[in-house]
Amino acid sequence: MDYSTIYILLYFTKVSSIIMKLKEGFKGQRAIVLPETIVNTMEHNPLTSPLYITDIGYYPNAESHFRERKEGISQNIFIYCVKGKGWFSINGVTKNINKNQFFILPAGIPHAYGSDETEPWTIYWIHFKGYNAQFCLEEQQVYPKNIIPGEHSRIEYRNQLFEKIYSTLGMGYSMEHLQYASMCLHYYMASLMYINIFRDDTFSENSTREKDLANSAIHFMRENIEKKIMVEDIAHELHLSTSYFSTQFQKSTGFTPIAYLNNLRIQEACQYLDFTDMKINQLCHKIGYDDAYYFSRIFTKIMGISPKEYKKRKKG
Repeated sequence: MDYSTIYILLYFTKVSSIIMKLKEGFKGQRAIVLPETIVNTMEHNPLTSPLYITDIGYYPNAESHFRERKEGISQNIFIYCVKGKGWFSINGVTKNINKNQFFILPAGIPHAYGSDETEPWTIYWIHFKGYNAQFCLEEQQVYPKNIIPGEHSRIEYRNQLFEKIYSTLGMGYSMEHLQYASMCLHYYMASLMYINIFRDDTFSENSTREKDLANSAIHFMRENIEKKIMVEDIAHELHLSTSYFSTQFQKSTGFTPIAYLNNLRIQEACQYLDFTDMKINQLCHKIGYDDAYYFSRIFTKIMGISPKEYKKRKKG
């Protein structure tokens, strides 16, 4: 083999290397990988250790994007597809990902994921750790979850929150920036795990709440807080049988209807105790209790102290 042939081979090897590197990048991509020393700091800081970011990024139109980790990694991986398509594989099962879907891969598990060949995905992604990370995983499991656009979906707000987290970390690694980003991450993950509550946040009770059985019942309770209402009254208002309503309400809230109503009433009682001079035998009638002694027992059971003790306690 002569020198000219060797030169040509070296040239094309160099060109091929450049092409491969270009395929790893995507126009408009952004990413921040936090230094190991910073990650260790967050792991031991009381405010950040519950949930913190190790890597974060945005890949638009990520053609040829592919990752395979045969032994997994120490972080959990969150990927949110906002455009195009992709896939992921874990535990021998492969699932497709479409626009407006996200998934979370747990730490330490072998996996692979990548962009669709014909419609490459655009993704927001986060690698995160912390002892609260397990709750995100338990809630979501490993399957694609939909974020269906709608009148009250607030998708743009969530994306702005991601940008806030990213820009905060982009400003440097002061403890204030790290703690703020960590706290925002809690809210960001909550917007995905409890999507219905997130969507209800800024809207009137007469819109989205009417579509949900539990929230409609809670609205009725609050509107009739002064009355002596029973479970049957709430079920009748919702045109449901008492047994079916009670079962569905407890499944949704974790409380029986009466227990939930008592909590709302005591919450209202605290407002009267905090901001008025109303006597206990007066305010109990404002929240649906005829008997002041019964009210005091319920209040003490829920709040842990009597109404009189609560009244004396300094707030704020």
